[in-house]
Amino acid sequence: MDTIITRELLLRLPKTDLHVHLDGSLRIPTLIDLARGANVVLPSCEEAGLRELVFKEAYGNLEEYLRGFGYTVAAMQTREALERVSYELAVDNQAEGVRYVEVRFAPQLHARAGMDEVDVLRAVAAGMDRAKSAFNRRPEVASGAEPPFEYGIIVCAMRYFDERFSEYYRNFVEIHRYSERDRVFSLAALETVQAAVHARDDHGVPVVGFDLAGPEEGYPPMDYREAYTWAHRHFLRKTVHAGEAYGPESIFQAITELHADRIGHGTSLLNPQTVSDPAIKDKDRYVRDLAQFIADRRITVEICLTSNQQTTPAYRDLAWHPFGQMLSHRISMTVCTDNRTVSNTTVTDELWKAATTFDLSLKDLKNIIVYGFKRSFFPQNYAVKREYVRRCMEYYEKVVEGAPRGA
Repeated sequence: MDTIITRELLLRLPKTDLHVHLDGSLRIPTLIDLARGANVVLPSCEEAGLRELVFKEAYGNLEEYLRGFGYTVAAMQTREALERVSYELAVDNQAEGVRYVEVRFAPQLHARAGMDEVDVLRAVAAGMDRAKSAFNRRPEVASGAEPPFEYGIIVCAMRYFDERFSEYYRNFVEIHRYSERDRVFSLAALETVQAAVHARDDHGVPVVGFDLAGPEEGYPPMDYREAYTWAHRHFLRKTVHAGEAYGPESIFQAITELHADRIGHGTSLLNPQTVSDPAIKDKDRYVRDLAQFIADRRITVEICLTSNQQTTPAYRDLAWHPFGQMLSHRISMTVCTDNRTVSNTTVTDELWKAATTFDLSLKDLKNIIVYGFKRSFFPQNYAVKREYVRRCMEYYEKVVEGAPRGA
């Protein structure tokens, strides 16, 4: 008899979330409380009202999806707020069996006079550390019966910004007011990655990766090579939001120009209709070759089903999401939340959607979960990571062995 994939099983399994934005994943009651203290005016002061007006079931486009971040970021402008939100995010992950999380965000959106980017990163690490310490003191973890909770931080650069985004960006734009716009964006990304490396090397913050977020069209990955070269030379792992709102050329650039180890979203990967480069004559062959290129190198795609459903009308019926095609092409994938609050989801919800929509086998499920652990940017050395992955997968097998079986 085979083990049945149930929501209860998915909830209990050890899991990862390698693509989760801090400012898209705070508890709504916390947002309401922080907004009140920061004099941020929300469209509603009730959770139900915010669900109806801001954090919706479906959005018209990516821009509407991102609108809610204007409220969350505004409420997260102090060390105390950042520590609280990160602590609660870790606790919420622990409650559903997530044992390793890589939280990502743009510290530039929170930096201000008296609190620079490194200070912001240290505040987030303090919250995560507090939750990690409490969880790992639990008897079942301390005894070795269950694997511990671990985390890393991914720092995001912004493809685009203006002076309205934050105090940091207002000052940056003013200082570089005579520079070309694209050069300003490139310089800001470079400063951000330099701050990330400084936080890691000189302050012990577990910064494990660098990311590029924001609108893809008009802001190609190659414009940010200088920042990614800095990350590459300083042994910082790399992921890129690519192929979400632009064609597969964006994914190829992210890998070849920015040395990306993983790709965020990547939904256009296998869609020749989204190829827009006129130099590419055989679009079908291009996406076949790109898929093979990625599969050969085990570049992992961070899949976010619900957020893609919400921002892309073509995926309202989830069966049309390219996840199934990627599965058949043996692409290395890990299932992530993207934004727990904005998308009203959890890792368990995302895995349940994947399992029920794409008829995952237990082998498929195990591959997806093990890819999450193996392709993580774990903050310690390879030997420690390997032992940690082994413990997590041994616990995975223990949970599966105790699960109900069908005919």
